[in-house]
Amino acid sequence: MALTDLLGRLGPEIEDPEEETFLLFSQEIPSQNLGFVDSQATTIDLTIRGKDYTIHQSPTILNRPGSTTGAVVWKVTPLVASWLSSPDNLLWETGALSSASTVLELGCGISGLVGLALSPLVSRYVLTDQGYVARLVEKNLEENLVAQRKFPSQKRKGKLPSTANPVNLRFAPLDWELDEVTTSLTGSPDVASLDAVIACDCIYNDTLIEPLVQTCADVCGLRQHDQEANAQGDAALTPALCIVAQQLRDPEIFEGWIKQFSKHFRVWRMPEEALSKELRANTGFVVHVGVLKNTVAP
Repeated sequence: MALTDLLGRLGPEIEDPEEETFLLFSQEIPSQNLGFVDSQATTIDLTIRGKDYTIHQSPTILNRPGSTTGAVVWKVTPLVASWLSSPDNLLWETGALSSASTVLELGCGISGLVGLALSPLVSRYVLTDQGYVARLVEKNLEENLVAQRKFPSQKRKGKLPSTANPVNLRFAPLDWELDEVTTSLTGSPDVASLDAVIACDCIYNDTLIEPLVQTCADVCGLRQHDQEANAQGDAALTPALCIVAQQLRDPEIFEGWIKQFSKHFRVWRMPEEALSKELRANTGFVVHVGVLKNTVAP
């Protein structure tokens, strides 16, 4: 089983959220400010694993009152996009992610960058966030997918696919506090659940911790319902994986998140050797992996 192989290579399960908080915040953390790539620019050019992207963002929306942090690109996003799309990534090596995977991202922001990098490698990728990002994320998807088809980068190396399929990458509005998680999020009547859920730098506000974690649990829970409905099927469906990447900013916010997350999920920190150097210890970033409790034997 791919997930069993992955979990066996992740190292010790996190049993004490407070200890995990202490271990992470006792290390030297470089100053990242808030963590924007460039909060003033309206466009940003990025290269991820040999592919060039131009991302439109909105400093104007960022500066509006309310929670509009998804209006610009955060530093961890291109790092996670590069790491997840690497053929050497442990998730690919163990088969936890594969070309047959259906993936949903929470809080994608305006860039759609992780989806742009990862969607050519999976069967289906769904970007979600509040409705205010829709116009820009759709623009970024359209322009970058067209650019990749017309002018594929010559710098790309390795054996991974080099052309994105626009059919398998879509945006769907999802408000963690207001919207219900249903199978319609997959975008296909033939797909009732997800193989993986990704949340990239979504943890910055203590009031959103509980809604975010509950949404993670609800999305992963679709797989449990799918398993029950297909109990007589020939092939067992693997429990959904929740991948959470974030910048380390505030120990109280982080501890609040991991305590809440641990109520629903068994949790592991991605080991150093499984991360790119840009995401390892002392970079100010961390990646955790969760599996809903009672879906995998201890």
